[in-house]
Amino acid sequence: MSRPRKNRIWHMREFFGGENFFTGVPATAEMISEAEAELGYVLPRAYLDLIRERNGGSPKAACFPTPFPTSWAEDHIKIDAILGLGGEFGIAGGAEAGSRYLIEEWGYPPIGVVICAMPSGGHDAVLLDYSDCGPNGEPAVAYVDEDRVPRRLAGSFAEFLAGLCPCERFETND
Repeated sequence: MSRPRKNRIWHMREFFGGENFFTGVPATAEMISEAEAELGYVLPRAYLDLIRERNGGSPKAACFPTPFPTSWAEDHIKIDAILGLGGEFGIAGGAEAGSRYLIEEWGYPPIGVVICAMPSGGHDAVLLDYSDCGPNGEPAVAYVDEDRVPRRLAGSFAEFLAGLCPCERFETND
């Protein structure tokens, strides 16, 4: 008898909300290979597992606590979506506003791949940060605010996903 599979937070039924605005066509092995070649980076396994379930979308838990203030809040950031591959909102693979475009357009540091859509529409970003591991390693996840200084959010994409929490946690009753 096999052991039950551990529940992974990024499983589609657990992770994504019902809206499909940021969701592309199902990701294929060919799309992944083409995106990695275009970007010049090997994408982390946790990201690939996620987009194989659903190719981008808005998470139910969309806030991430920070030990530093941001242009969004004193103690957290909010994301609108995890970006998938291809389509209008993908990180690569024919996306009109893919990661390379966003880095150039908004002047983000060239440390990796823009991975999230943000409520600010470009004033800040969440990136896979390959600075310490090189293009074939396991990237950290960094936040880049209006000052364009990368600040580490998580040691890996899996850690980033696990750290996302409901935004209600940060609501105050003023």
